Amino acid sequence: MTPHITDLPIRALTVDDLRHCADLSEDRGWPREDHKWGLLLAAGNGYGVDAPDGRGLAAVCVVTQYGHGHAGPELAAIGMVLVADRYARQGMGRRLMTHVCDEVLKGVPLTLHATPYGRPLYEELGFETTGRAEMLRGVFRPEGDPGTYGASRVRPATAEDLPRILRLDAEVFGADRTHMIVRLPAFADQLVVAEDPAGDGTLTGYAAAWPNMDTHVIGPLVAHDLGTAQSLITALALAGDRPLRTDVDVRHEELLGWLKNRGLDSVAFNAVMTRGIPALPGDWTRRWAPLTVAAG
Repeated sequence: MTPHITDLPIRALTVDDLRHCADLSEDRGWPREDHKWGLLLAAGNGYGVDAPDGRGLAAVCVVTQYGHGHAGPELAAIGMVLVADRYARQGMGRRLMTHVCDEVLKGVPLTLHATPYGRPLYEELGFETTGRAEMLRGVFRPEGDPGTYGASRVRPATAEDLPRILRLDAEVFGADRTHMIVRLPAFADQLVVAEDPAGDGTLTGYAAAWPNMDTHVIGPLVAHDLGTAQSLITALALAGDRPLRTDVDVRHEELLGWLKNRGLDSVAFNAVMTRGIPALPGDWTRRWAPLTVAAG
């Protein structure tokens, strides 16, 4: 007898599954995003179900774990939850998420960004909305150079900056994510840092712009104030030639207004959801945009 769709085995994915993951994105009307899939499968753990008709994957999701507590990861982000259109609304998404949340990541604090479509399922699985992010996209119109905003000096990052970037990121993010951040120099087209004007070498922020289809995604964006965030974005925009995309915490109203005045348009809102913790760790006032919503 042919097993029911929800009884099909769930397996760990490898980088060899990248093409099938991109195919599944395309199947659901999303961009293929091969570059992002490559990062997520290398730095995180993918889980999926092989399609019973032999046509690639029927369902996937990716988990990125952060920090190392005595009982396991301090935080795990779930992203890229996708079910092939021909298997939609048959319980496969719930089965995959239940397996990941209650078996693979049992007892681990969880977070994810949810579209309005996926939010009801996540609420049933115990996630609560603890924030919102606004996606913006467009051709950035610069006004001045990075020095126009704030006092921090912005420059391209070097290899010597990496230890300081890691320390700043762990402080702001609230958990160690070395395995993700060390991949940024190769993953991103631009990586810039902001330094304290006192000249003592203290980093006041950093940001990356990485290629995703026809855009440059700005993320992570870490900055100690609005002016530094604006300086970092301006530096990245001036160094690239693609439209920009970013996902900004809606509590950063001034930055959102500034980006819209500079040519970016609102595309969508996603709910930031958590399970097992009342809110994301770290310092949200210095965390302006995630590396990617799929990995936090």
